[in-house]
Amino acid sequence: MKPALFDHVAPASIADAVAALAGHPGAMVIAGGQSLLPAMNFRLATPPALIDISRIAELKTLTVTDRAVVVGAMVRHRTVELDPAVARAQPLLAAALAHVAHVPIRNRGTVVGSLCHADASAEMPLLLLLTDGHMVVAGPTGRRTIAAADFFRFHLTTSRAADEIALEAHFPVLPAGAGWAFEEVARRSGDFALASVGVIVERAADGTARKVAIAAGGIASRPIRLTEAENALLGTTLNDETVELAAQAAAAAVTAPGDIHASAPCAASWWRRSSARPSPPHATAPPPPDRDRRRPPPARTAPPPQPPGSDRPTEEDGPDDPDPKEDGPRNIR
Repeated sequence: MKPALFDHVAPASIADAVAALAGHPGAMVIAGGQSLLPAMNFRLATPPALIDISRIAELKTLTVTDRAVVVGAMVRHRTVELDPAVARAQPLLAAALAHVAHVPIRNRGTVVGSLCHADASAEMPLLLLLTDGHMVVAGPTGRRTIAAADFFRFHLTTSRAADEIALEAHFPVLPAGAGWAFEEVARRSGDFALASVGVIVERAADGTARKVAIAAGGIASRPIRLTEAENALLGTTLNDETVELAAQAAAAAVTAPGDIHASAPCAASWWRRSSARPSPPHATAPPPPDRDRRRPPPARTAPPPQPPGSDRPTEEDGPDDPDPKEDGPRNIR
């Protein structure tokens, strides 16, 4: 299908973008368009105008400080995924981004766009919540900051007002010496997660967990923090018994209904196993995995020579391929 008719506005500054959004009631902001355009093609979204922010240079910055990774609204997934400074400061970003769709999508889609789309199964909303990050938005009354815990309201619903534009996302850096893990269950590589979990653990000098953060996606109407599971691990040495208790608490947090991919009990079982699966306590960033890298095709060898006058196809010729020795069609017995 094709989208309904709409006006296209391409402002060159944040102030112009805010004014354009206010001047076109019902308009929507487009950055990478990897979620919005398919919705428009299916007429699930019919905005009368699109405010295209791709020409605003200020929104294309990716900054890594000693406190946070700051991602502008026009920074692509792939840019963040492959940035070495990002991988050192917050390795969970590189690990989670490798699960986002496929490379062509990550080349166009934006991190902030995914956050604003707010799919309950998406990786970036989970990560912003896990790291206690926040969003910066701008509207007619100025700029404001929205904590991740307050930003995600429901599936595809955020607390950003209709006349506000998301400017940047702040992901706090991984605390020094902290362990982390990210796990996801999906039907196929690149599909939305049926269940996903991210964990950050800080240990005290005696080896016990002094701070635990666990966030989940795909199991509720929005990404959620698993406070019961976090509390089950606090103050413990993370032995098998306490991890199992935390996994049971995590399974109890599954509220998403069953669908054609998995029943609710099945999803809860997957989720419990994912939460309890031992993962190496990463303290430094591993090389970002690239699951979309393909092996080069094998080299093709020349077909063996045929006897003079032979019209038999070689193994390299398919049954419907024209014979290289004939100008016309070949009869296939």
